[in-house]
Amino acid sequence: MKGLRSDRTFALLLFLIAFVLRFEVARTFAGEAVWDGHYYDFYARRIAEGHGYSDPMMVGGVDVGHPSCHYPVGYSGFLGAFYAVFGASRLSGQVFNALVGALLPLVVWRVSTFGLSPVRARIAGVLAALHPGLVLYAALTMSEPLSALLTLSAFYIFLHHKAQGAPLRGGIYGALVLGVAALVRPQALLCVPFLVPFLPLPVAIAGSFGERALAYARWAGKHVAIAALLGAVSLAPVLPWTARNCKQMDGCALVSTNGGWNLAIGSFPRATGRFETLRSSDGCAEVTGQVQQDRCWFSYGLLHIRQEPGHWLGLVPKKWAYTFDHESFQVEYLHESRPELWPDEVRAQGRTLLSAFHHVLVAAAALSVVGLRLRGKPRPRFFQGALLVLALLAAYLGFSREPISVVPLVVFLFLGAVLPLPGKPSFPPALALCLGLLGTVLFTHAVFFGEDRYHIVVSPIFCMLAAAALRMPQDDPAR
Repeated sequence: MKGLRSDRTFALLLFLIAFVLRFEVARTFAGEAVWDGHYYDFYARRIAEGHGYSDPMMVGGVDVGHPSCHYPVGYSGFLGAFYAVFGASRLSGQVFNALVGALLPLVVWRVSTFGLSPVRARIAGVLAALHPGLVLYAALTMSEPLSALLTLSAFYIFLHHKAQGAPLRGGIYGALVLGVAALVRPQALLCVPFLVPFLPLPVAIAGSFGERALAYARWAGKHVAIAALLGAVSLAPVLPWTARNCKQMDGCALVSTNGGWNLAIGSFPRATGRFETLRSSDGCAEVTGQVQQDRCWFSYGLLHIRQEPGHWLGLVPKKWAYTFDHESFQVEYLHESRPELWPDEVRAQGRTLLSAFHHVLVAAAALSVVGLRLRGKPRPRFFQGALLVLALLAAYLGFSREPISVVPLVVFLFLGAVLPLPGKPSFPPALALCLGLLGTVLFTHAVFFGEDRYHIVVSPIFCMLAAAALRMPQDDPAR
């Protein structure tokens, strides 16, 4: 009972500290929603007013609305529901974003308890609560914290039921939540396969070769069936929206119509690895609807990938650099919204502070794949010592550059976690799921393009992995 009370006290304090920090930051700095945030807020207000996800269209003096789905509907839908209850005011938006941001450290902590020692799990939650980039994000009308919250909540649900001996039920519930998360960020669907409960692999089976082959085939078939089930379940929250798009738009779209647009930006001749505005002179000048436009840009992007695959692949390091190497989006967004609060000197200081914390956090997270072994067998100690040297080398290569690059550390982290190296700290399902989310970000922004706001979805993951740095054998919660 004492431990339970202690956890409840910690959870309450963690939430209150995170909420107060975020609400005060939002109240102080938030202004008019700008850039993508303008559209998120605009459609949220339309939803709250009963017009649905639509643009204004007057017919006979009545706003009948013109359906839209260029951006994913999820964030505007959640914010619109909040507006409908509490009013579509700037204060309501600030409270909503502060609540989302304050719940995120709680989920980080709870997920971490399944993969780290109690102390390290609490450190992960505190890091997420105090993360300056995540705190400042509460002043932005942007979707990344909500996406991270829903995805990590799906992981927590799965882990909780798995710990209770019901992994399939946890997988079904988790897949449902990932389906909801996909309405905020469609890439959440890429995480569904990670929820497939891993059944014990029959290493040794008595009988003939045919009997052993049949046993393996049954094992594989069961996993394929479970994967198909979870995939179907994850689509349950999405398909009603897809049906709406098929009925009201100029064609069918699973969630949104910006995928083709993003592919073209990441592959066309003027591609730089980051966002570039597409022009009618680039192509797709003769289009009439959002779905038609998205399909045109998708075909346009594929055409250039097929014609110049080397150019497209050669942009991957730049795309990852734009995604992971700095953290400045929050400052630039707020400067655009309220320039009087962010003169050039303050902007530079803000970008430096956010980026510095991000750099240190990623460097610490990279050490999660290194085991601190002071005694034991020589072979694991040798490999872990070599891995530590590689981590320091990756940090040196990144931090000695101008500007600083943490891409070598991110790649080291991902590969170090995946490779079966002797003496490596364990990566139980809680950490493996989080690495899977990191993998989806690496994949997505290798295909499309990079901007630093896209790493915000995995900033909570870096907090967890930073808390897992240099674990010793006794730190393994499975022991």
